[in-house]
Amino acid sequence: MLINNIKPLLLSLMVIGLVGCNAMNTKPIDTFGIAELTPNTNLTRDLNYLPPPRGKIVTAVYGFKDQTGQYKANPDSNFSTAVTQGGTSILVKALRDSKWFVPVERENLQNVLTERKIIRAIEQPNDAESKTPIKLPTLMGAKLLIEGAVVGYDANIKTGGLGVKYLGVGAAGQYRADQVTVNLRAVDANTGQILHTVSTTKTVYSTQLTSGVYKFISYKSLLEAEVGTTLNEPVQIAVQEAIEAAVVNLIVEGIDNRSWLLANENEKNAPVFQRYRQQRIDNLALNDTHDKAKKVKPTALSEVDNAFDNAKVKEQNKLKTEQIKRVPSSSETKSQPFSFD
Repeated sequence: MLINNIKPLLLSLMVIGLVGCNAMNTKPIDTFGIAELTPNTNLTRDLNYLPPPRGKIVTAVYGFKDQTGQYKANPDSNFSTAVTQGGTSILVKALRDSKWFVPVERENLQNVLTERKIIRAIEQPNDAESKTPIKLPTLMGAKLLIEGAVVGYDANIKTGGLGVKYLGVGAAGQYRADQVTVNLRAVDANTGQILHTVSTTKTVYSTQLTSGVYKFISYKSLLEAEVGTTLNEPVQIAVQEAIEAAVVNLIVEGIDNRSWLLANENEKNAPVFQRYRQQRIDNLALNDTHDKAKKVKPTALSEVDNAFDNAKVKEQNKLKTEQIKRVPSSSETKSQPFSFD
């Protein structure tokens, strides 16, 4: 009886001793694995191998904010946002990787100006006595502004699972789908005109697979075992892919509208461009199908309704005629295409 009481005590002392040894160990813990470059998305190759432009466009990005207002669900911290806050850095990298744009620093422009002041102070400590002040190269002015934001993050838009058990042995799988949406727009820096706007959406998947055994293998002998794994698609990679898709679609839309030109016009129908054009066509076709389904046949009107409606139609036609007279000519409303050197 005494031995049975001593066993739990000894086990507790051993656990306390192990915890104490770990607490007293001040040696830095080694890392697991090595740091690697961020993996490419499914669209990075399209972005890196686009046909070259006739001339690169100097572009400024002042910010790419998170406008979703979403936070991670419990049990995660309520102060952690659902999407990355580094959208500006991802967008600048995507613009530069496309080889269509020359991004200039605007998010931290004050740091650039401060550093230029420091250079002048180092080169010429006594500006008042110097007759030939140092001349730094002028900053590049952008001809195109890229604005946008992460405009939506919808969690649990789709969930599901499947499981089976037989004689105490079973397996199950579950999945969840979230959705992130980004918006980009190209603005002419000279006129402020919005040239193009694009919205792209990426689905973020999370999966869980489990299996287990709960079975009596003999009299008073119960076997219970569980194993499982969870795979969550990184939200940061999903945002990166959505931004890259938006940049490519922005380039294709600009080519189709002659806002910017290719170095070789024969590459206008390149496979990568055709693939994104087909996406736009499929999206428009889907919207047309929904619009046709919503159409309702007009109901028959009585004679009193017809008389009232005819008078109303005449009044509306009169207003339309007056509005047409006030519309400026086509030469006044014609927008100018975006140009670059």
